[in-house]
Amino acid sequence: MPSTRRSGALAAALSQSALIQPGERVLVAFSGGPDSTALLLGLREAGHDVVAAHFDHALQPGSEMVAAHASRVCASLGITLMAERRTSPMPKGSVQAAARSLRYDFLERCAGEVGASRIALGHTADDLVEGTVMHLLRGCGIAGLRGMPATRGRFVRPLLGVWRAEVLAFLDERGVVALEDPANSNLRYRRVSVRRELLPALERGRPGITRRIFAVASRAAGLQERIERTAAAAIESGAVSTSALRAMSEPVAAETLRVLYHRSGGPDPSLGRNHIAAMLELVRGGPGGRGLDLPGGRRFRVVDSRAQVLPRVTHWMEVSLQVESCPGCGEPDAAHLRKGLQLRIGFRQPGLRMRPAGGAGSRKLQDIFVDAKVPREERDAWPLVFAGERLAWVPGVAVDRELESPPGESALHVTVTRILAAGRPPKAQMLESPDSPRGESS
Repeated sequence: MPSTRRSGALAAALSQSALIQPGERVLVAFSGGPDSTALLLGLREAGHDVVAAHFDHALQPGSEMVAAHASRVCASLGITLMAERRTSPMPKGSVQAAARSLRYDFLERCAGEVGASRIALGHTADDLVEGTVMHLLRGCGIAGLRGMPATRGRFVRPLLGVWRAEVLAFLDERGVVALEDPANSNLRYRRVSVRRELLPALERGRPGITRRIFAVASRAAGLQERIERTAAAAIESGAVSTSALRAMSEPVAAETLRVLYHRSGGPDPSLGRNHIAAMLELVRGGPGGRGLDLPGGRRFRVVDSRAQVLPRVTHWMEVSLQVESCPGCGEPDAAHLRKGLQLRIGFRQPGLRMRPAGGAGSRKLQDIFVDAKVPREERDAWPLVFAGERLAWVPGVAVDRELESPPGESALHVTVTRILAAGRPPKAQMLESPDSPRGESS
């Protein structure tokens, strides 16, 4: 019989956890294995409103039998189960990474459908230690040393302080039999070899080392939380000064850059150590230009004294020009041009000039871009609005004073929208320089 202390550890962890609040609807990622089964039962016994979600990756023979088992368990408990089986080809690259991405996308969709504010994952203290060791093997910082975070967005891991032996004792006490994923015996996967070979060998040579690694990971998690709070406080309006970044310790500066990236819409996780190192090199004024392409269609740039991450501007964006009649509104993201003009979209070419509103005389487009601090690498892809062959409007920067309609008069209401080739609209419709004001009248 399992000891009461062991079998009660899981229930105690859930009752003491602040990750899930009373009354919150929780979606449990339910694989049918011991950890997720114990999590589902534990949360239900604790009185939480739970819904289960099972994703069949269709990678193992007999995976449909696992899905049927998950359905039977939920039916016996009176718990709603949302299930889905992969039918499309696996994305290229790492099978485990692709499976994880598909699974997490499924969980996010399910949570939205059932109104769950939290998605609970069944990772345990053993998983945390394995994660720490894997990160150490390939090299990591403080974030990697913690093994895995207890929270990320709406995802929570309430069992990170519970050991696998305590999970099995919890199930044994209730007479519950869970399934073991055959992939957990496949030594081709690094996590499995760490679990079945490396950690047992370390434990034989240094008894208790698994628990000591867990203690180190826990201290790293606390330090990483403080780093994340400091980084979040350093960012204002989506940008941070390079002088502030240079004054930070390297872990805080690196985390600040990660936050900038994720706030711009970059996927999580996606930035590697090489990306962060290259970004820090630009901040410090190192060689290599003032911009850097990042994963997820993002670009890091240093303009004047500010570091920013923005949607990447490329020629592969579709640009749409919208023109309609207007009585003379004050919309700041539109240009108001004189009626009767034949407008079209174009791009930079040699010799372009304009008479910007609010300025004196004619100016080269090149000089207008420089004054607006538009990065050099973005200028060729910046859409321009022409009236015939004459440059009428540089969206977000300047408008021709002779083609601009006087305030309050009936005019052509002109806007420019850019759409990524994949069909995803960027965060802002207008292409603008965030480092300087728009042209006065646009």
